[in-house]
Amino acid sequence: MLRTAPVRILGERHREAVYALLDADPVGNVFVASRLSTTGISGGGGAEVWGHVERGRLTALCYSGANLVPVNAGPAAIRSFADHARWRGRRCSSIVGPVEAVGDFWEQIEPAWGPARAIRASQPVLEIDGPPAVPADPLVRRVRISELDALVPACVAMFTEEVGVPPDSGDGGALYRARVEELVRTGRAFARIEDGRVVFKAEIGAVTPQVCQIQGVWVHPDLRGRGHSTAGMAAVVSYALAEFAPRVTLYVNDFNTAARATYRRVGFRQVGEVMSVLF
Repeated sequence: MLRTAPVRILGERHREAVYALLDADPVGNVFVASRLSTTGISGGGGAEVWGHVERGRLTALCYSGANLVPVNAGPAAIRSFADHARWRGRRCSSIVGPVEAVGDFWEQIEPAWGPARAIRASQPVLEIDGPPAVPADPLVRRVRISELDALVPACVAMFTEEVGVPPDSGDGGALYRARVEELVRTGRAFARIEDGRVVFKAEIGAVTPQVCQIQGVWVHPDLRGRGHSTAGMAAVVSYALAEFAPRVTLYVNDFNTAARATYRRVGFRQVGEVMSVLF
């Protein structure tokens, strides 16, 4: 049982209740579950986990870090989280989560936090839990640490293309490079690299025992339309299923028709939908 304050900052003593909520939707909650498995519920790097309490029980969460992510949050929880967020002030670079929850949260917080730089109102969540439907590219493999200088510019290009701003403008790129390096060192960065040029790349960004999430899918602009994304994704999915988790997920902008067609060919199916507000 928990005290009756509507919003509480959670810690390790709330672990059982937190994971009961996260485990109810392993695909939808893979990012938060993965982050907490690394940092702990008490957080790290300034992140917090807020809990919404009704009748002494934890009914919803909100992960508050570089991303703000509501979990299992209905209207009452969203109102409480929005009030708390308004009081705390904006510390995140994005709000991401189920469409209804994020839309409601943004409507309430926009007067204090707005305007947004971009709103992605519909991002289908896709999943695959079996072998890819197309052959994998045999030249897609784990990126070696010696190839970091080739991979980082490709990651920057992908991020800038996707989000609209470069990820390395604030500190000269040191923090972003460190994040990419961590993915390489943990064996979660995959690419096809020819003569020092990245042809295709993708990373496995979030991992739990149940689910892993692919991110950063990118093909060199000069080489698009040649099937690299389809065969490359099939390769990454094969690695992911064999070595990380029995279910593989990602989300994609609804307007990215080329990417959505690629994922359908590989064998992904839609299982949900999220919304993102970018600052």
